[in-house]
Order: sequence, then structure tokens, then C-alpha cells
Amino acid sequence: MTCPMPISQYPQVLMAHGGGGRLMQQLIETMFLSAFANPLSEERHDGAIIEVGGQRLAFTTDSYVVRPLFFPGGDIGTLAINGTVNDLAMCGARPLYLSVGFILEEGFPMQDLWRVVLSMQEAAKKAGVVLVTGDTKVVDRGKGDKIFVNTSGVGIIDPGIDINPKRAAVGDTIIINGPMAVHGMAIMSVREGLEFETQIESDTAALHDLVAAMLKASKNIHVLRDPTRGGIASALNEIAGSAKVGILIHEEKIPISEEVKGACEILGLDPLYVANEGKLLAFVPPEDAERVLAAMKAHPLGKDVAIIGEVVSDHPGFVMMRTRIGGTRVVDMLSGEQLPRIC
Repeated sequence: MTCPMPISQYPQVLMAHGGGGRLMQQLIETMFLSAFANPLSEERHDGAIIEVGGQRLAFTTDSYVVRPLFFPGGDIGTLAINGTVNDLAMCGARPLYLSVGFILEEGFPMQDLWRVVLSMQEAAKKAGVVLVTGDTKVVDRGKGDKIFVNTSGVGIIDPGIDINPKRAAVGDTIIINGPMAVHGMAIMSVREGLEFETQIESDTAALHDLVAAMLKASKNIHVLRDPTRGGIASALNEIAGSAKVGILIHEEKIPISEEVKGACEILGLDPLYVANEGKLLAFVPPEDAERVLAAMKAHPLGKDVAIIGEVVSDHPGFVMMRTRIGGTRVVDMLSGEQLPRIC
């Protein structure tokens, strides 16, 4: 077999290949999907939806390499639990069981490991999921970076729910449950030693209860996506590509806190591409949008909900943004990511 990647252009793996942007998409499409192609993986969902004994299940896996391990609002442990719970929730599933794999570097302090374990225990209890199996490996000193965590999860999808990125349809209302770019800037404020009047804390949270409230209001939600690596810009581009529809967002309607906006300006970052860990994007038919909005506003994780755009028939496969001054610009997918090692 011949490697399908353009080896002459990228003979080695780059950090950008894991950043959620265009290079990562190319790596997935030209190498991984070509080698492991099957109907389930081609759905490009946050997890695989499989049927066992007449019951639909969602199955997902994710790995966490965040630096620093401990940050305002959370740590690698809470991130691992919440992130996998959210991937299941974005499939419309009720999360049930998780696995955890630890890759530890020789010399990593036991006290820090215990702190991570306790964070995972607390986050799992709060989310109502159970860690039922796992694995541990130790690598030589200097051959890792303290600790890497992998979590996988399984959840049940109730009848009548069909959430899929390919279901985005012209006319859909696009909703976000709160201010963007919080997690990424919480990490960067620690890395860069930035201090603000109000400390920026990660928005990491388990979103499955919020999703359950939304689905109670309407089972006809078309798409759910948590905009983690690559931010809302990358998530919207992925959905536009999967459904072959155009997306129009409105800059003035996208919520962002003053602290996060200020931090992005200082560091020269576009908040549209900054990671979130407690936010979701929902594509909802216009006739159901008000009911879903009301359900979200009644939930603590949706009190700052906002409509940020709509699905349009123009420019299929592309995301456009109406700017505050009335212009329009393309919101493309970055080649890599502005912030490495963010989750």
C-alpha cells in the first residue's frame, strides 16, 4: 500500500495535524478514513451510532493532552469526563458508561495523579456516568509529558431522535448556549501569565442535561456539535461541508465576554477559532426554535443562549459572516489551530 498523504509536502506529523483545522481534516480524510473506511465512520459525527439488539447506542472516544494540566475552572481530569459525555450528548444519547486510559511519564508526582483521579471521580458523579474499565501505561522519563488521558463512552439514543451533521437544512436556526472562546483563553491566560480584573475560567461542563431539556422541547433538532478544537468556525465549516449547505452567521449576535475579547486582542487571536469545552451549537427548524430557546434559557448552562445565524441556500459548503459594519466575509477553516495542546 502507498500512503495517500502528500508526503513530499508533509513528511512528518505537524502540531497542526491535531489542531482541528484543515490539516487535521486532510489527515483524517486521506489517511485514516481511506484505511478504515466503513459506513459508520463516514458519518463524521461526534461518535458512532450503532444498533445492538434493536437499541441504538452512541460510542465515542477522545484523548486529552492539555497543557497546563491544571487551569482555572478545571483540569485534565474534568476535561476528559466532560468532553466524552458531551460527544455522546451531541449524538442525542444519554451517557451511561466510560472507560479511562492513563499514559503516565515516569517521575509524575503521585499527588498530582491523585488530584486528577479525584477530579474525574467528581465529574463522573456529577454527570451521572460510571467509569467501568480502564488501562494504565508508564513511559520513560522524558518520553511523555507528565500525563495523557483517553476516555471512551457509551450511551443510549431514545427512539425518535435523529441528530446528524448531514441533516442541517436550509432555514435552520443556529443557536449557541453561551459566550464563546472561554476555555481556550482560560488556558492561554495561564500560559502567558495574563491577569485581568476578573479571572477567565474554563467553561468545561457536561452538557447532556441541557441537551435532554432541548430534546424534551423538540425531538426534531437536526444537528448538535460542541465546538472544541478549532472553535465555532471549524465546527460550522465541518457541518456546512457534511450537509452541503451554506451557513450565515452574524458577528453582532455572537456572545463573547469582554475579558475574553480583550485577551484575544492582546494575543492577536480570532475568538471564532478558539476552543470551547462547555458550549454547543444547535441547528433547529425555525418552527421549533422558540421552544428550544425557552428550554435552554431555563437551564443554568443555557441562560446566555443566543441565535447566531441560519442555514441558507447560497454558497453551499461555505460559512459566511455578516460583520458589524454591514460587510460579509468568508469564515474559512484554519490550516492548523491558533492554540496547540488546548484539550
